[in-house]
Amino acid sequence: MGRLICFLRNQDGNSAAEMALVTPFLLALLFGSVELGNLFMDEHALEKQIRDGARYASRLTVSDDYSCSADPSTVYQDGAAAADEIINVTKNGAVSGNTTARWTSYWNRNCDGKAQTVSVSIRCVDKDQIDTTASGNTGIYTSLPGTEIPVVKVSGAVKYRSVFALLGFDATNVCLQADSEAAVQGL
Repeated sequence: MGRLICFLRNQDGNSAAEMALVTPFLLALLFGSVELGNLFMDEHALEKQIRDGARYASRLTVSDDYSCSADPSTVYQDGAAAADEIINVTKNGAVSGNTTARWTSYWNRNCDGKAQTVSVSIRCVDKDQIDTTASGNTGIYTSLPGTEIPVVKVSGAVKYRSVFALLGFDATNVCLQADSEAAVQGL
């Protein structure tokens, strides 16, 4: 009986038992933090690249006789080449498509089987919506012909590559998407 009482009062293994109970929670917190940081990094990279493409698209030269339609070739002076240049700037950071992508294989991660992950479209805004004082002053858009101002929209989507996918558990089906709009200034 004395040995049993001595055994019950012994506290030599308490730390090991407590660590065994807490370790699964600590590991879940650790891997969850790494996964969340990776998600934020991927989302930030996508948003930055899409914003760069929209910023570039807003500064392309506008055609003198542009028509406001969803097709960028009808707005820009370079016509059909403008959309390719915008996509190249978005993906590669350069106008020509000859450079390597900013992140290797980043844009090869297609969402939902879509082959094209970056798209460019145009919508139009009436100059009257900008000129709220009815003074005829629409700033830099005064010199643009017509009554409409083109607004370019660059959209992109990539599949999120999980940290767990690097470990062999590819169970994520998350598609990261970003859009950015900019009024075409034609500078």
